[in-house]
Amino acid sequence: MNNPEKTLIILSPGFPKNEADTTCLPLQQNLVRSIKENYPQTNIIVLAFQYPYFEKSYKWFDATVVSFNGRNKGGIPRLLLRHQIFLALKKINNASEIIGLLSFWCGECAAIGQAFANKHGLKHFCWILGQDAKKNNKYPRQIAIRPANLLALSDFLQDQFEKNHKVRPRCVVTPGIEPRQFRAIPVHKDIDIIAVGSLIPLKQYDIFIEVVAELQAKFPHLKAALIGEGPEKERLSALISKFQLENNILITGEFPHTDVLLWMQRAKVFLHPSSYEGFGVVMLEALYAGCHVLSFCKPNKKEIDHWHIVASAKQMTEKAAALLLDPGIKYDSVTFRNINQAADEMMELFTANSDGI
Repeated sequence: MNNPEKTLIILSPGFPKNEADTTCLPLQQNLVRSIKENYPQTNIIVLAFQYPYFEKSYKWFDATVVSFNGRNKGGIPRLLLRHQIFLALKKINNASEIIGLLSFWCGECAAIGQAFANKHGLKHFCWILGQDAKKNNKYPRQIAIRPANLLALSDFLQDQFEKNHKVRPRCVVTPGIEPRQFRAIPVHKDIDIIAVGSLIPLKQYDIFIEVVAELQAKFPHLKAALIGEGPEKERLSALISKFQLENNILITGEFPHTDVLLWMQRAKVFLHPSSYEGFGVVMLEALYAGCHVLSFCKPNKKEIDHWHIVASAKQMTEKAAALLLDPGIKYDSVTFRNINQAADEMMELFTANSDGI
């Protein structure tokens, strides 16, 4: 009789619908792909609860994805979705040897993952990724998940989760970049200021526009780009018109991820005015692209080259101006770390004889 296949199960609210869907959770998809490539003997099954908006099993870079098309419905459809997922987990457990479960965000995925792991004596780790560390997240209290099962994306999230939920995650597993997605040849720096992300209130891109408006007084020909889509697009476009910045700021819309990276390689300064951030991999990508990064949030206690933390929009404006005026500034590529390192840390948790049940 053959030994059962060793399987790692990943539970996520969403996942790319195909290999070309590069804008859907780029950090998570890069991690899954890295694990699959570096640990080919491990069977990876991703259970995608809400997105894609179809119900089927499909292959994604040699990993198996099972999408349930939950569409964030509540009530009875939500209960039926959870029942479907438990049945899928039971089927996988009967057919293979599960080395563990990894949940993205401390939410519904973690609740189901922990319940199934408890029932079957399996390892389960939940990766805290952002707003799930906030006090208004009800799941940590409902799950009663132990510190040994919790991983934080950053020092900031580890501290925030402990502060808000009185439980300190066992360790920090920080993100990394995927170098092969970047254009190898040098790119001319013809964009002064850039920002990238979903156009939502949390990201505070009105501050980005206000900073550019202040800088434009000193740099009349300043070129800025805001890359992304979202519900704030119309309001932000109106704000650009109000400040008469139509010749200075371009809202590009959404691009494939590799195109976004090329735009960042063209930029000098990357602004990230978000009011809350776990550890945006987009900032690590901007550093690797040769940008200087300005943000309000400091994810890690250790200083990172070319990443400047500011306390206000005024400081952001002043620092951006100083960078643009510096004749000796270098736009070197800065590597915080590779996604393969994060993949290795994750797999060590599942393969080590440590307490993860």
